[in-house]
Amino acid sequence: MKIPLIGITCGEDGLNFYVRNFYIKAIEAVGGAALMIPPTARQSIREKYLKCIDGLILSGGVDVNPLLFGEEPILGMGEITPERDAFELSWSREFFFSGKPILAVCRGCQVLNLSLGGTIFQDIKSQLVPALKHDQEAPRECLTHSVNLVPGTRLSQIMSGDHIQVNSFHHQAVKTPAPGLQVSAVAADQVVEGIEGEEHSFALGVQWHPECLWRQDIGSYRLFQAFIQSCRR
Repeated sequence: MKIPLIGITCGEDGLNFYVRNFYIKAIEAVGGAALMIPPTARQSIREKYLKCIDGLILSGGVDVNPLLFGEEPILGMGEITPERDAFELSWSREFFFSGKPILAVCRGCQVLNLSLGGTIFQDIKSQLVPALKHDQEAPRECLTHSVNLVPGTRLSQIMSGDHIQVNSFHHQAVKTPAPGLQVSAVAADQVVEGIEGEEHSFALGVQWHPECLWRQDIGSYRLFQAFIQSCRR
């Protein structure tokens, strides 16, 4: 059986590129192999990445620079990583139109949406009132709020239901879905929790962190399983 090679975008802290081990363990658990993808401005390297990997995970991380989507920063905005922003916003669009599978997690969900022309909230707490607590102060594997899945979407089929509970570590979220993307999940406060490509073979973004849940949550396991199966095809 083919072992698909999965690229995972990296965080950075000024000295190091890094990927949390949750992603790598989840990928290996469902039969994939992981490759860290650091940001680069060199088109030849970007094309090499695009050619060699079978699927992409846009990983979580810090905020996206609002100047890159035509807004001024508000007081609630947090840390940004300009090099990562520039790379991911352009390369995720290239990857999307390649037709290869994408799983976008938390920040990655926002990046995917922005890269295709959508918008995001810079800070839910100040821009959406009233709002749930989306930045939990609990262990990463703890489920802290509910999400409603849109019937008939790929995400609802994978999760086998219309109502789930998730973990939550974000203060930004999709505001207006990009053309070609549809909302597949929302929280009780109507914050978008899932998006997916309407015509794409597998382009799915979730606002929670299934890579921290797959050991004990069957829906999270099935999400990674479906992603890897799509990468094999």
